[in-house]
Amino acid sequence: MEIYPCPKRRGSGDLLGQYPDQISTPMRSHSHPLRCDKKPWVLSLLGLLLILLSWREMASSSSIFMDEVGRKVTFSGPPKRIVSLAPNITEILFALGMDEAIVGVTLNCNYPEKAKEKVPVGSYIRVDFERILSLNPDLVIATGAGNTRDTVNRLERLGIPTYVIFPKKFDEVLQSIHHLGQLLHREEKASSIIQEMKERKQKVIEKTKSLPRPRVFLQIGESPMVTVGKGSFADDLIRLAGGENIAGGERQMYPHFGREEVLRRSPEVIIISTMNPKGDYDRMISEWNRWKTIPAVKQGRIHLIHSDLIDRPSPRMIEGLEEMARLIHRGPLLRPPEKESK
Repeated sequence: MEIYPCPKRRGSGDLLGQYPDQISTPMRSHSHPLRCDKKPWVLSLLGLLLILLSWREMASSSSIFMDEVGRKVTFSGPPKRIVSLAPNITEILFALGMDEAIVGVTLNCNYPEKAKEKVPVGSYIRVDFERILSLNPDLVIATGAGNTRDTVNRLERLGIPTYVIFPKKFDEVLQSIHHLGQLLHREEKASSIIQEMKERKQKVIEKTKSLPRPRVFLQIGESPMVTVGKGSFADDLIRLAGGENIAGGERQMYPHFGREEVLRRSPEVIIISTMNPKGDYDRMISEWNRWKTIPAVKQGRIHLIHSDLIDRPSPRMIEGLEEMARLIHRGPLLRPPEKESK
């Protein structure tokens, strides 16, 4: 459920707002010249100067950032107690080396394993505000793709700085990592993550660009059966992996598709997103095997992929892209760098 509007881009339909090219630098105040009369009241003047210098010091330490839905977020000093309200945010924070600063996560945050040791603060929709307050955070990070506007507004009323990210495509995830790197003073680590992801993405593109682009159906859920339409994160991954999404022209991001509609669109590859690929494999394959006239069924091109790799806009999405390319183009076409033979 998308509550926050995604920042406006030209030609992006009903998306609102605008992504900043970069996070703003801390705003600094400027002192006003002091006037003194002809009688030098030294002590009074020194007192005023001390007050002014103290005020300048406080103003200089206050940072104002523009988040990804166009909100201004103000806080003092680097955040030291952070609450994450989404699994992809938690994964980014751990990747940036902020695990010691994370004091709270949602019940859905299950990666990396250490995330399960953090204090739970509810789910995407049902946030436990009392628990968050008890953790005394100096920053909450939310997502526009799951947390509600009311949640963010209430956190603001409670006086808790709340920064919202809202990536919808691969490159926007890189931008979110960059933004959080600046926000948390982890620019160097963020740059390293982004560079590796860019290189691995380019490798996928280079290895698939001369190959045929098979028609792909990505299945999410069973009753009802849902797929991914234009503008969705997984649609972008299918395209980058060298496939053609049969639902890529749908206006809805997550349209419902019956098997008859899948038959009509004749996919050459069916990829099923599930939380339990091994456990669901036999049952889900057998259900599709009844539809022998679908090219993907006829050719045995039905595959399962772990949903976390393609649903979470986090650093692990590069693994999802590589896996998607392997499934679409048959076999171990691509391997992560550390697994390649020398």
